[in-house]
Amino acid sequence: MEHHDRALAAYVDDVRGDEDVVAVIAVGSVARGSARPDSDVDVYLVVEDGRFTAEASRGRFAWVDRRGLDYPGSYIDVKLASPTYLTAAAERADDATRASFLGARVAYTRIARLDELITRIADVPAGDWDGRVTSYLSQARLYGGYFLRQAASGGDEFLLRHAAVHLAHAAARAALATDRMLMRGPKYISESLRTSSAPVSFLVAWDQLVASPSPESAAALLHELDVWLGTEPAGDKALSDFIRDNELAWLRGTVPPEYW
Repeated sequence: MEHHDRALAAYVDDVRGDEDVVAVIAVGSVARGSARPDSDVDVYLVVEDGRFTAEASRGRFAWVDRRGLDYPGSYIDVKLASPTYLTAAAERADDATRASFLGARVAYTRIARLDELITRIADVPAGDWDGRVTSYLSQARLYGGYFLRQAASGGDEFLLRHAAVHLAHAAARAALATDRMLMRGPKYISESLRTSSAPVSFLVAWDQLVASPSPESAAALLHELDVWLGTEPAGDKALSDFIRDNELAWLRGTVPPEYW
């Protein structure tokens, strides 16, 4: 919308004179063309690596900028980045970070071939998807087939809900990974599932687990996963995958799959 573009242009004019600013990347609904009239403007402010390090030392990674306001609800939602940050994101960013660059638009840059780098950030290497599906299925089977049942038999209400949430999350991530879809963040999972190829019976079982976690609803969701995506990994393989991806993440220099 014209007023969003006007606010973005005003922000760029304000910051482009700063010698540490090397790019402004518009992201979010404004960049994708799906904004409401009162939507804010989301940007990555890309600064030189030294400036990023200095801001990071002060714990300053994001803020709201009120410059260029000229419509109700307008503000610039700023996240800080640097050339090194962007390069690292293309190599190993989590899904939420990658997804934030979907539809991104370069509003200002002094970085060569920035559009190509943004495209790389917003894409998971093709060879990684099948491994993701396997990892998430292992997560689902351990949380639903072991931890949740253990919680129910022992009357541990916290563990019951903890296991149910992780089962629902893992099952959803397996569904999204099957469709090569990035997970934009927890608040978008329910919406994203509805746009995936997940069978209706899977969605019904998923909703039931979320609404009423129990061994029965967990078993029903695991059954739908088996019918849809197959029964592997199972047994010791699923357990080993779970240990590798969770308990040994610190040793391997990785993070658990829920943070991918």
